[in-house]
Amino acid sequence: MTRPQASPPTTHKSRGPALFRSEFWRVWMLGALLPVYLLTTFGATLARVDGESMDPTLQTGHLLLLLKYPRWLHAWHLSGNYLHYGDLVIFKAPADSPYAFETLYGFRHRPYNVKRVVGLAGDQLEIRDGQLIRNGRVVAEPYVSEGYMNAQPKLTVPPGKVWVLGDNRRLGSSLDSRAYGPVDIRDVAGTANLRLWPQPGNLSGR
Repeated sequence: MTRPQASPPTTHKSRGPALFRSEFWRVWMLGALLPVYLLTTFGATLARVDGESMDPTLQTGHLLLLLKYPRWLHAWHLSGNYLHYGDLVIFKAPADSPYAFETLYGFRHRPYNVKRVVGLAGDQLEIRDGQLIRNGRVVAEPYVSEGYMNAQPKLTVPPGKVWVLGDNRRLGSSLDSRAYGPVDIRDVAGTANLRLWPQPGNLSGR
């Protein structure tokens, strides 16, 4: 009768170093990604232009610097009105905008647009003879394209809203406040007056 052979001794590899390395990388990744998240959410980020509604100022492929921090400072009551005449702004299209559409999941997608601020709350605006008239005075707009612009009856910009137009004023070339009305300031992501590429420069009309 043979005696059963004893099982070889087993060893348990310590998980300490591997666990330490795993936790180390998690902490390192969190520490590296958190500042990036905070910067792009509350500070600034890049925005690429798609479309010709801002021609001749902007064309498809141009790269802008979107500044978000003025919006948050304003929301936290740390600054006054941060939007000015001539600012380029990036905002969510209104829900009734032709840009918005229903998704397969049943909610309405509102893409971001870039346009120029031409009216602030309380302003009276009118388009007559192809010219923008604000508070009874013709607005000089050297940045706009040539072309016919539909007349617009006099209106008053409501509180908490801004009136925006594309620089491409050729008939039918820009869907803006003429098509979907004033934009809620809460939908404005920030100002984008700085073009980084291909020709760096300040595009504000101030």
